[in-house]
Amino acid sequence: MPETKKDTDQTVAKIIYQQIGNKARAMMGAKNHISTPNSLSFRIGKNSKKVNRIQITLNKHDLYDVEFSQVSLTPTYDIKAIASCIYADGLHKVIEEHTGMYLSL
Repeated sequence: MPETKKDTDQTVAKIIYQQIGNKARAMMGAKNHISTPNSLSFRIGKNSKKVNRIQITLNKHDLYDVEFSQVSLTPTYDIKAIASCIYADGLHKVIEEHTGMYLSL
């Protein structure tokens, strides 16, 4: 079956989604997933660092840039931290550091 452009555009987001894992997404309370051709962003539950949105973007080095931000009802967008050039196996650690949430039992 040939891939459509829409399927191809979502490939990176699907890979990021799988690399984070079901258990970690559940522990964060991840919801409202938004995908672009090279990124995945989602909202997370309450945490000590007051981060409620994470965006993971594939950069030109085939590594991930992770942006942690706080979005409120008023049109404000406060970037709390940015982690650059993260390997896939380091995503959990970076998310734990910048949110204060544990992603494994």
